[in-house]
Amino acid sequence: MRLVFETVDVFTSTQFSGNPLAVVLGAEGLSSDQMQAIAAEFNLSETTFVLPPKDPAHTAEVRIFTPRHELPFAGHPNVGTAFVLGRAGACFGRPIQGDTLIFEEQAGLVPVDLLRDDAGIAGARLASPQPLAIGAKVAAELIGSACSLSFDDIETGNHQPCIASCGTPFIFAELTNRDALAAVNPRVDVFRDQVSHQPATSILLYTQVDDDEVDIRARMFAPHRGIYEDPATGSANVALIGLLATLRAEPDLSLSKRIAQGVEMGRPSLLRAAAEKRGGVVSKTTIGGDCVAVMSGSIVVD
Repeated sequence: MRLVFETVDVFTSTQFSGNPLAVVLGAEGLSSDQMQAIAAEFNLSETTFVLPPKDPAHTAEVRIFTPRHELPFAGHPNVGTAFVLGRAGACFGRPIQGDTLIFEEQAGLVPVDLLRDDAGIAGARLASPQPLAIGAKVAAELIGSACSLSFDDIETGNHQPCIASCGTPFIFAELTNRDALAAVNPRVDVFRDQVSHQPATSILLYTQVDDDEVDIRARMFAPHRGIYEDPATGSANVALIGLLATLRAEPDLSLSKRIAQGVEMGRPSLLRAAAEKRGGVVSKTTIGGDCVAVMSGSIVVD
């Protein structure tokens, strides 16, 4: 069996930056074990597999794998997969109608809007498949131990480190400044022995900055899951914007932030996050950005 794949860099308009993604098309003949093996072969933070939708009203079923695990939802895989299918103009013989694609995923239905510029399709923006859920607080000492930080590096005035999710749960902690963010050195042993027991096993650290280009700098770590650091994490940042909207006092609010991630690892990414809050409740969160095509080829599976 020969399968076509494409790779794209997501949350960037420049090749060899952003977060790379492999998109395997026409994957309905693959087993879950084969998908996992192919994702391990690519060894990117995620690989997507595009299958026919269970409901013909939707665009496709999309399954998402890290090198070690399947994910119920993730941000940059959806953005990149929509970019690939939008540029192709069709999916399983059906033309892409309009600029909204609907993906079936384990976390639910994910609507993704194509973004265009003068040259054509430039990227995509997704709406999270689940409403924001804020979970338990996490001890600042655990964040410090896992990330080689002092207690003074962790900003607790706005919120304690906590778990939040819009489909995939993450641990969120605000840091006091970008120097602290740059100094993070994750300890694999602490992630393996302690962080892994949390109901969210990845940590996103962020700091708010006064910059003409971006509003937030972020880094995400999951070394015990085969991802030492992720260049751009849409599923985390879409929950982060919801968390930030929740913390604001206004009952009704439209909040948008430009988030830079991957800078410290040489894969600069720019994510555009937005949240709508009505009556004190976050009702919608979105994340989007540009994409650029990199490679295409085929995989032969015995």
